[in-house]
Amino acid sequence: MKQPKVIFLDAVGTIFGVKGSVGEVYSHIAGDFGVNASADSLNNAFIQSWQAATPPVFPDAKEEDIPQQEFQWWYDIAVNTFQTAGIFDKFTDFPAFFSELYIHFGTAEPWFIYPDVQSALINWRKRGIELGILSNFDSRIYSVLQALGLKDFFTSVTISTEVGAAKPHPKIFTTALEKHNCLPQAAWHVGDSLKEDYHGAKAVGLRGVWINRS
Repeated sequence: MKQPKVIFLDAVGTIFGVKGSVGEVYSHIAGDFGVNASADSLNNAFIQSWQAATPPVFPDAKEEDIPQQEFQWWYDIAVNTFQTAGIFDKFTDFPAFFSELYIHFGTAEPWFIYPDVQSALINWRKRGIELGILSNFDSRIYSVLQALGLKDFFTSVTISTEVGAAKPHPKIFTTALEKHNCLPQAAWHVGDSLKEDYHGAKAVGLRGVWINRS
């Protein structure tokens, strides 16, 4: 198999994941605000809220307004999560809770790097392959990559909130390719979602590589 010029990688669920579960993180920080909640019920409610949300794309937003749009997108998901779990009304200051939660997910603390990632990145870099992040995550990806010690591996970061299109939409893939002046057939995309990563990449002409982290 011919070596690719570029390998793009999805972020959450591919190179790093949440320690425990999102519900556990939500529950822990809610406890700091005097709200006791089951991690399992919150995790189930989060999954429902996240899946029901529209993709995090803001095609008409000015660049300087995107961080606030991202914040609001996640705020709505958090509200829906705690409403679905039936405990939203227990908060005396939900905005303060959410601000702390949002900042927390921009640090290294809630994340872990999958054990096969670092050796793969080192190997690909030694082979002269360019590496890029291609993700539906938001702009906190920059601080997370920095905090996890992964930033220097990647020469490009392409995220849905900045492109105005989310995987599997072709635009996010073509935008990433343009950053490397790379033809689709000379690139791979590795991700944990069959629809967004594998089929999304193949539809544009990249080699899709599906990684099953479950």
